[in-house]
Amino acid sequence: MSGLSGIFRRSKKTEKKKSVEAKAGGTRGKTYLKAMSLRELSDLDIVKSDVNSGNILILRITPLATKSLEDVKRAVNELCEFVESIGGDIARLGEERVVICPPNVRIWREKTPISSKPIPTAA
Repeated sequence: MSGLSGIFRRSKKTEKKKSVEAKAGGTRGKTYLKAMSLRELSDLDIVKSDVNSGNILILRITPLATKSLEDVKRAVNELCEFVESIGGDIARLGEERVVICPPNVRIWREKTPISSKPIPTAA
């Protein structure tokens, strides 16, 4: 088993390189997946800050929706504009949640197949 310990141990060269990168600001740090509830419009500042830090957020919007649907619309519009301005990505996860990603993360979306059949129209 002593042969395996060397596999999991970082070399001093790797440690030194990471230390130099961290001091020079070469790495952003770790990316975290964070879940939180959106209770008030003032929570948007926290969301934006976390996304700017490189984190992925899953927002539960139900608490805000129980107070005001207009606030939900305003919050989602503001988040869409923010995400577009930083080059990130945003998507709905069901009826209650929204996922927001920083610029280095993309959300996969399944493309719907295009049918060769004509689309029926109202007569």
